[in-house]
Amino acid sequence: MIDAVRLQTEDFSLDAEVATLRAGSKRIGGISTFLGCARDFSGEREVHEIAFDAYHGMALAELTRIRDEAIARFSLIDARIVHRLGTVRAGENIVLIVVGAEHRAPAFDACRWLIDELKARAPIWKKEVSPQGESWVTPHP
Repeated sequence: MIDAVRLQTEDFSLDAEVATLRAGSKRIGGISTFLGCARDFSGEREVHEIAFDAYHGMALAELTRIRDEAIARFSLIDARIVHRLGTVRAGENIVLIVVGAEHRAPAFDACRWLIDELKARAPIWKKEVSPQGESWVTPHP
């Protein structure tokens, strides 16, 4: 079985992550997902790719803590977090959050809470590459 929390350079499959979550319990009545994709712009600048870097051990530990907190806080049955590292081109996947709960409301609430906490707490940094040069991006919601 693939770990529920991962940092990886390769792309991921939304379908595979949802299938893995669903296979874990027949009590799941609501599944919510957040799929973050790389845009081809930032503010007024064209962006060709984004380079993601992380303090791997610390980031993985923090993402695991965030997942555990969400499961307890929203009474989730399961949650999965996958974030890419390395170079991601415009239009490609960056991050996926998949949550399963008995009902839709906690699944929706947890999914939003998870991505907000990830952005605020995980030591993952991004550098945008544009025709004007490279620029590290400060965190924002």
